Amino acid sequence: MSLSLWYQRKMNERTVKRIRTKSGSMWGMEMLILRTTGRRSGAPRETPLSWFPADGDRLIVASGGGRRNPDWYANLVAHPDSVSIERHGEPPVEVTPVVLSGADRESAWTSVVEAQPRYAKYQKKATREYPVVRLVARQ
Repeated sequence: MSLSLWYQRKMNERTVKRIRTKSGSMWGMEMLILRTTGRRSGAPRETPLSWFPADGDRLIVASGGGRRNPDWYANLVAHPDSVSIERHGEPPVEVTPVVLSGADRESAWTSVVEAQPRYAKYQKKATREYPVVRLVARQ
């Protein structure tokens, strides 16, 4: 495992712990813990992410540093039936991920960059379009 991957995992662990024990917001953004199943390993994974409200649902962006989609996105696409989220002070909620496209993605993207203009800056530096995922609570 590379040093940068090790560091990222350690930071994710710390952030997950902080979301659970202290606060659901960091860096001026609301945070959640995305729980997925590893696409190859089948192991449970937890990833802290910022989220944005969308008509009762939540939006997340697969920016992943710009070059490629993050691992959590590949896990989510491979195992969409085993995705849940956790927020500070709330029990986990099972969700159905919907990868947005076309006008739905554009509308969601607009609301994301209005809330956090830094995402528009990240996108300009990337060579791929960031996927936007709507997380819909399962009944």
